[in-house]
Amino acid sequence: AHFIRDFLAEEGLAAADIRRFWLHQANARMNQMIMKLALGHEADQDRAPLVLDWLGNTAAAGALVALHEFHRDLKPGDLGLLCAFGAGYSIGAALLRRLP
Repeated sequence: AHFIRDFLAEEGLAAADIRRFWLHQANARMNQMIMKLALGHEADQDRAPLVLDWLGNTAAAGALVALHEFHRDLKPGDLGLLCAFGAGYSIGAALLRRLP
């Protein structure tokens, strides 16, 4: 959650500015906690989709699967954040904007 807030702050953004979060898919409770800390409230499946229920733990690849499965409804200009990490030692994110 701290990484996400800091990453967005560097771009002059806050978590509230992001339409969708595609996160590392290792643990549903972890994702829920990260979103609650980043947003200040719980996020629903629309805001931070999970693929764990039908794919299981796909780790960092799950963020890309979630992006692939849950992006078509975004409107031009909507922002999304793709974020994944490796065993707690490395982390990365990409800020994405839906083009017309």
